[in-house]
Amino acid sequence: MRLLADGLVGLVALLHVYFLVLEMFLWTKPYGRRVFALTPEKAELTKSLAMNQGLYNGFLAAGLGWGLLAGADGHTIKVFFLSCVIIAGIFGAATASRKILWVQAVPGAIALALVCATSGGQ
Repeated sequence: MRLLADGLVGLVALLHVYFLVLEMFLWTKPYGRRVFALTPEKAELTKSLAMNQGLYNGFLAAGLGWGLLAGADGHTIKVFFLSCVIIAGIFGAATASRKILWVQAVPGAIALALVCATSGGQ
């Protein structure tokens, strides 16, 4: 079960790398505008905000990767960063788009539940 938990943590980390790429590099490109339903003008106006948001997603991915690389000692790190992912997903769903709940918070919550279930008393 720990392998499944770590696999989901890795998947959540990869999702956040994907969000980083979308927000930092593809925001004003046709694909990024289509994903976020942006006009070229709005994408250009909000580009610096999106880049900042992408950077934060990168920090979440890095923290989850750190937790995975730490092995059994990474349990607390994974719990912390998955909790951050869930909180950010809930806030994003409340303030920006409900889709964020399903794309970010739910995968984070499932991963957190599995990480906690495999904690071995930590």
